[in-house]
Amino acid sequence: MKAKRVYDLPTRVFHWLFATLFVVAFTISNTVDDESLVFSYHMIAGLTLCFLVAWRLVWGIIGTTHARFSDFPLHPRKLAGYFKGLLSRDHKLWSGHNPASSWAAVAMMACTVGLGITGYLMASGLAGEDLEEVHELLANGFLVIVLLHLAGIVLHTSKHRDPIWKSMVNGEKQHVPDDSVPVQARRISGVFFLVLTIAFASYLLQNFNSDTRELNLLGSSLHLGEAEDEDEHESDDDHDHDDD
Repeated sequence: MKAKRVYDLPTRVFHWLFATLFVVAFTISNTVDDESLVFSYHMIAGLTLCFLVAWRLVWGIIGTTHARFSDFPLHPRKLAGYFKGLLSRDHKLWSGHNPASSWAAVAMMACTVGLGITGYLMASGLAGEDLEEVHELLANGFLVIVLLHLAGIVLHTSKHRDPIWKSMVNGEKQHVPDDSVPVQARRISGVFFLVLTIAFASYLLQNFNSDTRELNLLGSSLHLGEAEDEDEHESDDDHDHDDD
């Protein structure tokens, strides 16, 4: 059976950047103390994730067939049918995202938007402990979706001898409907989005002051951490001198 291209390069670039940045952000936030400078970089990774989702939303409208959200089979009946077929020998072939991966993609992008909003409010000093708990809940929910997504890929691959994970590497699938038309590679667009993402991440790093842990984002000052600022330290020192 001849393989057919189902995913263009921008879609695959998004997938791997998205996965990498989530792992970086989640790992730092759960293994590094928030008073450490390294903790600030989990927020920079999170902002870059939000930037990724922004251009993926655009590509979901103007991209190739299976990159478009209109191609996502999100009807609950299709999702139920997919899970039924997953556990049997009779399963439908999907050229692009199957119902489970479609729901996972939408849910993960929604979590990213929620994490971005709550993280921005926290870094702006506009959030309380309640919003911080919402942020943590979204991050843990994101992780659960990722694990379920990976489990689904493993189950599908082992059950149907169909390594669908390869489609996000080379963009091709073998087990697709006969009438499926290969999509365009869109290599230039893929390189453009990669360079654009690197440029945005570089902008964040260049505008981040590691001494004060302040990030100047388009004119807004965000504090990326829980460390006390210099004014608080000076106030404490003056108070100690007064006591002496």
